[in-house]
Amino acid sequence: MKNSIREITPLTEKDFFVVLYHPDAKFDYPTHYHPEYEINYVEHAAGTRIVGESLSYYDDVDLVMVGPDIYHSWQSETGGAALVVTIQFQKDLLPVSFQNKNLFIPIREMLERSHRGIEFSKETIALVAPRIKSLIHANGFVSFMEFLNILHEMSISTDQKILCSQTFSPELDMYKSRRIRMACNYINKNFQNKIMISDLADLIGMTSSSFCHFFKKRTSKSFVDYLNEVRIGHASVQLIETTKTISEVCYNCGFNNVSNFNRIFRTKKRLTPSEFRKFNQQQIMKF
Repeated sequence: MKNSIREITPLTEKDFFVVLYHPDAKFDYPTHYHPEYEINYVEHAAGTRIVGESLSYYDDVDLVMVGPDIYHSWQSETGGAALVVTIQFQKDLLPVSFQNKNLFIPIREMLERSHRGIEFSKETIALVAPRIKSLIHANGFVSFMEFLNILHEMSISTDQKILCSQTFSPELDMYKSRRIRMACNYINKNFQNKIMISDLADLIGMTSSSFCHFFKKRTSKSFVDYLNEVRIGHASVQLIETTKTISEVCYNCGFNNVSNFNRIFRTKKRLTPSEFRKFNQQQIMKF
């Protein structure tokens, strides 16, 4: 993202993690990225959040994890004091030998998902927010154990929402089914072209109706919804990183008319393509 800056975090090689406490957050830090993982907790604020290609709205409380080098920022539209607690930690916090143990697999998988950004529900926030705030006053080995407890609690929550489309992190293998991976890879490589359900059904050796049922069961999305998400993901990146016209972006991403593109984009992003581009071109400020 052209407006983003690379943040130099206070982490050193001797730190497992750092906790940044902002009891009166001003949201005055520009959109940025850094090579560390980050957990960001916001309280008593409402506004707009950017994570990668995702633009979302949050209200009252917010809890998000972002992976390395994903640009992000929060903007508050409410007055008064807001509380923000940010936890940053290195990519090698847990050695591979730890991550492959059964107890740590949920954490490992969450870290993988965070490469597309993860939003946690208010139910999860209610469970972990007191523990996150307790880290402000903790120190020593006790603080590290509490941090691991927080990671574990977040990793086993069943209501995690992935913020960026799969195309934002194409190396991330989200689906264990070989046939679903084949179908998704085909969509990701051919999104700019016309794709028929029969094309994918033939690819994995199913009838069209069986494929639709199978795809929806394994991905929790219809074929059309997944295809639109992929196309909107690519369109979002082009709107942010290029000066192509809305019409050019539309046809480059596989849509067959601008009005349909605008309608689907607004449904997915809650903004029109023009509004989305304008918003991202501004210097969105963060705490």
